[in-house]
Amino acid sequence: MRRAHTVAQVRAAEAELMARVPDGALMQRAAAGLAAAVVDLLGGSYGRRIRLLVGSGDNGGDALFAGAMLARRGAQVEAMLLDPGRAHAAGLTALHAVGGWSTADLAELSPAEPEVVLDGIVGIGASGPLREPAAAALAACGSAPVVAVDVPSGVDVDTGEVIGPHVSASVTVTFGTHKIAHLVDPAALACGVVQLVDIGLDAVLPDQGDAPVQALQAEDVADLLPQPSAAGHKYSRGVVGLRTGSALYPGAAMLSVAGANCGLAGMVRYDGAAADAVRLTHPEVVGPGRVQAWVTGCGGGPGAGEALAACLADGVPVVIDADALAQVSGPTSVPAVLTPHAGELAALLDVDRTVIEAAPLHHVRAAAARFDSVVLLKGRHTLVADPSGRVLVNTSGTPWLATAGAGDVLAGLIGALLAGGLDPFEAAAAGAWLHGAAATLAGAPLRAGDVADALPEVIALTLSGTG
Repeated sequence: MRRAHTVAQVRAAEAELMARVPDGALMQRAAAGLAAAVVDLLGGSYGRRIRLLVGSGDNGGDALFAGAMLARRGAQVEAMLLDPGRAHAAGLTALHAVGGWSTADLAELSPAEPEVVLDGIVGIGASGPLREPAAAALAACGSAPVVAVDVPSGVDVDTGEVIGPHVSASVTVTFGTHKIAHLVDPAALACGVVQLVDIGLDAVLPDQGDAPVQALQAEDVADLLPQPSAAGHKYSRGVVGLRTGSALYPGAAMLSVAGANCGLAGMVRYDGAAADAVRLTHPEVVGPGRVQAWVTGCGGGPGAGEALAACLADGVPVVIDADALAQVSGPTSVPAVLTPHAGELAALLDVDRTVIEAAPLHHVRAAAARFDSVVLLKGRHTLVADPSGRVLVNTSGTPWLATAGAGDVLAGLIGALLAGGLDPFEAAAAGAWLHGAAATLAGAPLRAGDVADALPEVIALTLSGTG
């Protein structure tokens, strides 16, 4: 499990760890990790032009010590001091001692564009957008790639929100644990590739409370997936039913059934307008009958409300997608997984889509509480929230997954996991991870059917520990 802790949790852990280690040890560990990331990005250090953007906090100190390490290895290092009177004194001394150079005047910087920039402007405790002179100093770096220290300056660490000017990094090097901004968009998008450097926080973080945002890894999904017992049969493995598709959108039925028919449930039942087409493509799928979970809404058209009502009347968990979401006005009568994209969540909460996209973590939690259901907000990093405020972030997948019908496959897959015995929160999170992994395996270019076709192989690889 990848855990993302809050600033308060990290600060408490750092304070406890600093009491156990020699003074300055944590900063040296962080600086070494930063220097290694820069060398890896550049493919070497000798003769390379490196610029440090140095603020007044410990992130500035990390950047200065990393700059000293790089200068010692032959790099040309210059530091732009944004608050020279409060720059980390020991770090600045270390940089100067090995030939590094610093200034507080933009006009004195080298006219040659740097090959990489180290963002040590502000630390995790800062909030709000970049201010002057930091914004001007960043602009003066041109198109050089940026390595951010801990988090890109200008993003909100605890919410993942971005308001105004900020650093967009190619690489973010963080220390000890992930922070929420590393996993939750739009801040996560500004982080680029995130590299975690071990500075010893693991020894004390368990005492700081559970992480409020987490991300499943392959081994976590493997532990969750239902597997048949020696005495099992098709009914004990779970039966998932689908009321999806319509005369207008028969393809949605086909794709949702394909997601459900991935092998995780013992039986798939279909009860809808596309029954003939479903039987031709999926001969294993049978007609209406008793089920342990329902999937509805995918391509449901005008009949989505009636289909949803029929599913809710059965008293079993239900996945509510697409057209059926418009029929939800409050808590449902059964355990439910709502699977909106940003536009659909905006309609559910009666706000503008841009509001959802600017603060997805806040709004997915608000929706889960309002509807007393698990809410899966689809996106580059899909968020899954339950009414208690727990959030799992999915980081598997590929941009090619943004294709028509992919959500239908996901809804069916989650339904199969629900029928197999997972609770709604687990089913939604594991389904999102498998869906993304299947897209990655299928490659590019990508159609929704390719994702469904790749699911059995991804499930097998995950269960075997090679996924």
